Amino acid sequence: MALTDLLNTTTQSLSNGITGLPLSTAMDTTETWQQHFLQSGDPTLQNIAREIGNLQSLLSSEKTAGLDGAAIGRSLSMLGSQTAEVARTASAEIRSGLTALSDQLLKAGGQLEDQS
Repeated sequence: MALTDLLNTTTQSLSNGITGLPLSTAMDTTETWQQHFLQSGDPTLQNIAREIGNLQSLLSSEKTAGLDGAAIGRSLSMLGSQTAEVARTASAEIRSGLTALSDQLLKAGGQLEDQS
């Protein structure tokens, strides 16, 4: 999947709120992003991939310990901040999409942290 398509799909999926996203879809999407970032060779993107791995661990803990909304919120907020940083130097074709994704992640993260 092309980066712009992945970005558009992710932003669209999050547009209805993070809690409306099926867990399986969230896991598939985060896996796709993680692989893209790990293969990039860019240390900044590889840091994002590590945080995505943390988020995946938090989401997969649902089966054993239940979801930790505050921890998931912190992870989403971290991903939002990291995405905002990448957006500052991104090409014009994806900058607005990255900014929108960053905003969504920060908003969702803040909401989950506040509810917990």
